[in-house]
Amino acid sequence: MIIGVNWLKKFAKIGDIKIEDLCEKIGARLVEIESVENLAQKYKDVIVAKVVKCEKIPETHLSLCKIDDGQVRENVERDADGLVQVVCGAPNVRENLLVTWLPPETIVPETFATDDEFQLTSRKLRGEISHGMLASPRELGLWDEHEGILEIDENLAKPGDSFAKICELNDYLLEVENKSLTHRPDCFGIVGFAREVAAICDAEFTPPEYFANKIELENTEKKLTSPTVEIANAELCNRYECVVLANVDGARKSSLLRETYLSRSGMRPISASVDITNYMMLESGQPLHAFDYDKLCQVSPTKKPDILVRAAKSGEKLELLDGKIIELADQDIVVCAGNSRNSVPIALAGAMGGMSTEIDDSTKNILLESATFNLYNLRGTQFRHGIFSEAITRFTKGQPAELCDHVIREASKQFCKFANAKIASDIVDNFAKKVENPEIAVKIFDVNSLLGTKITVGEMEKVLKNLGYKIEFREEKTDAEMFATAPWWRTDVKIREDVIEDIGRVLGFDNIAPTLPARDFAAVEQNAELDLKANIRETLASFGANEVLTYSFISEDLLAKVGQDSRNSYKIVNSISPKLQFVRQQLTPSLLEKVYENWRAGNRDFALFELNQTFRKEKGLTEEKVPVFSDNLAFAIALEDQSAPFYVAKKYAENLAERLHIKFDFREVANNKMPMHENFFEPKRTAEIWLNDTQIGVIGELKNSVSRNLKLPENVAAFEIGLGALLENLPPNGASFYQPISRFAGTSRDLTLHVSMGKAYATVESVIREILTNLPENFAWNLTPVDIFAPNTETKNLTFHLEIADHDKTIDTRFVAEVIDKIAKAVSEKLDAKII
Repeated sequence: MIIGVNWLKKFAKIGDIKIEDLCEKIGARLVEIESVENLAQKYKDVIVAKVVKCEKIPETHLSLCKIDDGQVRENVERDADGLVQVVCGAPNVRENLLVTWLPPETIVPETFATDDEFQLTSRKLRGEISHGMLASPRELGLWDEHEGILEIDENLAKPGDSFAKICELNDYLLEVENKSLTHRPDCFGIVGFAREVAAICDAEFTPPEYFANKIELENTEKKLTSPTVEIANAELCNRYECVVLANVDGARKSSLLRETYLSRSGMRPISASVDITNYMMLESGQPLHAFDYDKLCQVSPTKKPDILVRAAKSGEKLELLDGKIIELADQDIVVCAGNSRNSVPIALAGAMGGMSTEIDDSTKNILLESATFNLYNLRGTQFRHGIFSEAITRFTKGQPAELCDHVIREASKQFCKFANAKIASDIVDNFAKKVENPEIAVKIFDVNSLLGTKITVGEMEKVLKNLGYKIEFREEKTDAEMFATAPWWRTDVKIREDVIEDIGRVLGFDNIAPTLPARDFAAVEQNAELDLKANIRETLASFGANEVLTYSFISEDLLAKVGQDSRNSYKIVNSISPKLQFVRQQLTPSLLEKVYENWRAGNRDFALFELNQTFRKEKGLTEEKVPVFSDNLAFAIALEDQSAPFYVAKKYAENLAERLHIKFDFREVANNKMPMHENFFEPKRTAEIWLNDTQIGVIGELKNSVSRNLKLPENVAAFEIGLGALLENLPPNGASFYQPISRFAGTSRDLTLHVSMGKAYATVESVIREILTNLPENFAWNLTPVDIFAPNTETKNLTFHLEIADHDKTIDTRFVAEVIDKIAKAVSEKLDAKII
């Protein structure tokens, strides 16, 4: 957003404050200043001149001009009458025309401070010497118009005047960072910004008349049918005002001064009627829209100027002013011609008007709109349809409804003054939902306690009154509560801390003396959840896995690709992108997208993991009516030369469990059926992860359809674990897991069990571990998998490596043999298996 300092000074009496000091104060107390442009330097050599003589140069489109600059420019060649010769190719150059002259040695403003700066000289054109040039709006760097030179009204200036002075271009333009003002709709207008600047600089603020008082309209000629306004849902639009203006002179141009103010704010001047709506929006922050009244009546099903504001119907189409035909969504808001029984959309509310009611050269009567719309719906509209206009930028900040009436009255007055209009109807005002700012009690002690300051009551009161607050004291000021009510334009002030922040901000947070806290220091209690996450991060990173952080918002397309039902996902009303409309149910799908991106980039044999929150509708809401979330760990591995990625992922999970001093139990998926929210895993190559008789996750390889949809390599496996159950089953802090190494020699054995194909590895392992766990305490052992071999489709051989030692003496091989016999007996009885 561009803020002109001269425009600010019309309302904030900040005097001749140095621009550096002003920017420092604004940056510290309101919003970041990204850049400053000095227009005075850009236009310092531009002079108003009069074309005294103008003759065509034969066989060219050029004209030989003699201009009068009041002889203010030194060191330039003149004729006997003191006139300067300039060659001009503009079609509108003529005698007695006031123009802008760029003398020799002037840098053309369009190129000022660019890499292609162009400095004028005196040079020959078609045999005639030209001292500088007569400039068009584009060459002056004002707006994009190059069809002719800029024409200046003779009532505005005289030859020799400084162009910068007559157009108030001795100015600085401040580019501010919009995102810092997202919560401050009042600051998206010059008036609101000036009010803040005045408070910051402790200067007088004088609002425009239409802000201070209700303007009574004059110049009325009520010959046209008055409009009606119906609002279908106050949540979508809480105020809509309109008025009919007749006999508008659509071809009339704005004053040059107004045009330059529009151009320096980044808007091209069009005509007096269009410029009025743009100027009022920039000054007040309230967007306006004008419909062609006669076209509106023509397209309306009622054939009258009836207005209905409603939610769009999914699938409805609307042709916008830019010629683009859009398909509306049910989250869009539309302004319609007609009523609740029969209506036709004529505008995408807050974003852009429709082609059917476009104002053109034939327009004589207009219907002027001033309204507010639901900011959350408009944010969705903005991204859904790719509209990022000045108007919707302001609407998505939450315009105060009270502003509508102030602005439509002033705009109507200006239409009468600058476009020869007549007010042809009453102002129709449908104020569906009035919201008043709350009275907030603030204790004087709390202000200084929270800010760490010694601000007096008088200073607090002054600051808040300068910002427009209504202040009341019901006791003595020394130790009383201050009752503050924010003005109607401050829609962001809701709680005590908002008021205190305003006090500290305006007086300057940088003026608060840094001091050590007065209260005692106390150690922060350890957070078990944070410790667990840190431990997991450190462990998986030490295994070679890479942590990623992905968006919590995903597309409906991704849900479909992994087979998840979007109805179990929360949908974002004001999504930041059409492709990020849903909150994810699990982390794994987002992780798999990153697997694809890394694989496509040429990475091979890598593992990714993420710790984050997930949301599923089936879990319901909390007591505060917000969705219940789960903290999860997701892990995915992609391998180039590995036929069984499941076992690699399983090894990562087992090693993680070992570091956490717990043991995961991997169980078959019951009846090959996966839960709905985990159905991207292939049931036959998937296991449930259990901990203390509670299922905490799933590990497996992906379905072929999911791999195809996401364009993944063949050898990908993943697991996802809920951290809540992990946290509940972790050993207590301080528990010792030290196991001394035996001083005596131990032994090892490889055990190969011949089992049926249907027996799971985990089942076989659990039987062996049950025997080993019951050994006397003086024995230490370790069991690890070695191999799985399937000689046929009915049986397989599972090989384990057993290490065993005795802490009291050298291991007795007879004892080891007895242990092996017990294992053989147990697997035979429980699994119908044998050791080979």
